[in-house]
Amino acid sequence: MKMQPQAAQPAQQVIVGQPAQYTVGAGSPIVGAMAYPATSATTALVMSILGFMCCGLFAIPGMIMANGALAITDKVPGHPDASMAKIAQVLSIVVLVLWALGIAFYVLLFGLALGAESSGY
Repeated sequence: MKMQPQAAQPAQQVIVGQPAQYTVGAGSPIVGAMAYPATSATTALVMSILGFMCCGLFAIPGMIMANGALAITDKVPGHPDASMAKIAQVLSIVVLVLWALGIAFYVLLFGLALGAESSGY
C-alpha cells in the first residue's frame, strides 16, 4: 500500500486592525456589528415639528417620546440617535413655550378688550 503525500495545511491568518463595518439597510454603518437599542427619536422629532406647525398640539407627545429616547440613549454611549432625541426635546420645549406665550397674549388681549368695553371706551 502506497501512501499519497498529504498537502501541507496553510497557516491560519490573523487579521489585525480596525473592526469591520457592516451596513444594515440604508442606515449608517455599524462598527464591529454592534447593534444599538431602538429608540423613537425620529418619531419624536417628527411630532415636535408637527407641533410647531399645528399650534403645539403634537409637541407634548413629541416631548414624551424624546424623553423616552433620551433615557435609552443615555445608557448607551455613542448611540447614533442621541443628538436627534436631544433636538426633538429642545424643539418640543421651544414649541410649548411659544404656545404658552401665544395663549397668554390672547388672554391678555381678550382681558383688555373686555376692560375697555366695560369702561365705555
